[in-house]
Amino acid sequence: MTQTPTRLPALVPPPVELPPRAATLRAEVRAFLAAERADGAWAPRADVWLSGWDERFTKELGRRGWLGMTIPTEYGGHGASPLDRYVVTEELLAAGAPVAAHWVADRQIGPTLMRFGTEEQRRKFLPGIAAGEVYFGIGMSEPDSGSDLASVRTKAEKVDGGWELTGTKVWTSGAHHAHAFFALARSAPRDEQNRHAGLSQFIVELDAPGVQIRPIPLLTGAHDFNEVVFDHVFIPDTMVLGEVGAGWHQVTSELAFERSGPERFLSTFPLLTALVAELAGTSAGHDAGTRRAVGSLVARLAALRRMSLAIAGALESGAAPELAAAVTKDLGTRFESEVIDAARLLLAIPPDPGAESGYARLLADAVLHAPGFTLRGGTNEVLRGIVARGLGLR
Repeated sequence: MTQTPTRLPALVPPPVELPPRAATLRAEVRAFLAAERADGAWAPRADVWLSGWDERFTKELGRRGWLGMTIPTEYGGHGASPLDRYVVTEELLAAGAPVAAHWVADRQIGPTLMRFGTEEQRRKFLPGIAAGEVYFGIGMSEPDSGSDLASVRTKAEKVDGGWELTGTKVWTSGAHHAHAFFALARSAPRDEQNRHAGLSQFIVELDAPGVQIRPIPLLTGAHDFNEVVFDHVFIPDTMVLGEVGAGWHQVTSELAFERSGPERFLSTFPLLTALVAELAGTSAGHDAGTRRAVGSLVARLAALRRMSLAIAGALESGAAPELAAAVTKDLGTRFESEVIDAARLLLAIPPDPGAESGYARLLADAVLHAPGFTLRGGTNEVLRGIVARGLGLR
């Protein structure tokens, strides 16, 4: 008797095409970025969505309607589609513009508040996010937990009128500048039979009594990451995000936004464009091996963009494609590091972290930030486990 083969779920949603209006929007964003660079407002950098904190730039994007694009107009947003936002996002990243101040708030906090937040929470935070005036971090990771979110030890104990948080979050990008973050905490005793149960999310305002923010310097000496410690921090009931005990479901839905965007393969794009520009003026640029190496990178970049854009289309339809997002992040972050490898092999220009701008500075930034590419947002090893489980292979 012939058995019907098991049909595996699709790893990537159906492809989508950008609407015609995208070309006009893209041209507007490019013209703005060109004017900013001509005025010397900023120089392109690698990994800008982590390190490029510039509140002036963020507020200017808000003024132009390029933040909170998918937030409904009643909350200060613009009621645009995720595909419109995608166009703006990839242009900002491709230019190496300083987008870190608004990145987390615009990418995932706004959509999550629309999905799980109360009316009071939306009114409180969304208008400021859309204006580029309210900044958020992410309170998921903890010391000694790696990418195992189910192992969080931060406790949320019920008290009169709210909850009391005690514990530590780590690798919190921009917490020393941010106004608030979403914290995942254990609101019920751990159940070894279901480690995902008993978790809840809370909106923590980072100037609250009992919150301590400790810097974690990078290899560059820059301060982007932080450890955030809660010492009996009171969170009112009005700042519980979604349902008590539904934290795991909410966080995994949120990760679809975090893992699938163009930032997962464009962190080193300014370096790639600088590499092509440098090669164009040398004999090495005409070498067949060099051309194959660069062509391979460009072809993979095009494929990754199609995958990421397909996920943006799925998000527009209301889906939460966690599996596809995991695949895109795994492939994309490995690609980013391979751009660095190619840049070091194809040109004999050493990295220079002291340079003001140019190829040597872009290479230095990329090299020093590269160790985090495959760690942040979930390690690639964990992501492959998610994919295997989603395919029914484990």
